[in-house]
Amino acid sequence: MARLQIKPASACRFDQVSLGEVMIRLDPGEGRIRTTREFRVWEGGGEYNVARGLRRCFGMRTALVSAFADNEVGRLLEDLILQGGVDMSLVRWVPYDGVGREVRNGLNFTERGFGVRGAVGVSDRGHTATSRMRPGEIDWDHLFGTLGVRWFHTGGIFAALSETTSQVVEEALASARKHGTITSYDLNYRPSLWKSIGGHAKATEVNRRLAKDVDVMIGNEEDFTACLGLNVEGGDEKHSKIDVTSYRRMIDRAVAEYPNFLAVATTLRVVKSATLNDWGALCWYDGSFSQATTRPGLEVFDRVGGGDSFASGFIFSMMATGDANKAIEYGAAHGALAMTTPGDTSMVTLAEVEKLVRGVGARVER
Repeated sequence: MARLQIKPASACRFDQVSLGEVMIRLDPGEGRIRTTREFRVWEGGGEYNVARGLRRCFGMRTALVSAFADNEVGRLLEDLILQGGVDMSLVRWVPYDGVGREVRNGLNFTERGFGVRGAVGVSDRGHTATSRMRPGEIDWDHLFGTLGVRWFHTGGIFAALSETTSQVVEEALASARKHGTITSYDLNYRPSLWKSIGGHAKATEVNRRLAKDVDVMIGNEEDFTACLGLNVEGGDEKHSKIDVTSYRRMIDRAVAEYPNFLAVATTLRVVKSATLNDWGALCWYDGSFSQATTRPGLEVFDRVGGGDSFASGFIFSMMATGDANKAIEYGAAHGALAMTTPGDTSMVTLAEVEKLVRGVGARVER
């Protein structure tokens, strides 16, 4: 079996680079979008969250490839991202037309949910600068060949933003492969994003095409079913318990159909309520499976970004150790901890991740 051949840190300017959109998240806290008079502001985006987790929790050198409208909202995004330490030198700033007819920055109104009331997300992201990105605008050969990147990450959210963004992904993956950069892709299926550009059929067509250039594929059961035509019997969050055997069969099918996959990783989640989940993770690497410690009855404060934090923990450990058994534990632990705090991004430290991996409980520290 082929193993990941990751470039040494000394040969690269960046450990990891993400391609994706970052939005302003407007969070009504414990309230509801429809009745609130006050929002808390965060930044977030599926691909970006991985880079931020790798920078802030794991201390790696990360960067973002994206595009923002150059106005006060864009500069607020810049300020939030810089607080997280992610390099923005690869971000394109697009002139603002004054009202957002041509280009704007995206907003994401998100309720956390509680108990029997599930989380709710309302995106307001049409005509964003990121969705207008086209092939040829980014010098990928300079990034991967001259500057050097050890690991490149993108996913199905960015690919779904417009007809052109999936072409940008294809261009980036091809260049990364040419220059020996490891590529990962989180399927992250969002029906609302695909609705206006062809729906489920388009999502399957695009993701199956892109999957052929991916080294490490990440996603949950719904993602693999909707995007690649693979499924777990019974459906992901419809299970009453985590069915690892079915997930293994799904991954076996994925690896057989896409022999370019060097690793496949998935979260294992059963939603008991918005605030109580069973949580685990599984990966395939080098011909064998590794399963993380299952955490039944995990209490969730804000589930948004849990999968992205899983991905960053997994990627960190694969780069640091090359040991899939450790990587899946780091990913599951980081994802679990990230869901104990508000916002899309991780507020966790490496020491906290390693403490949870060791099985240390939640006793107060003084």
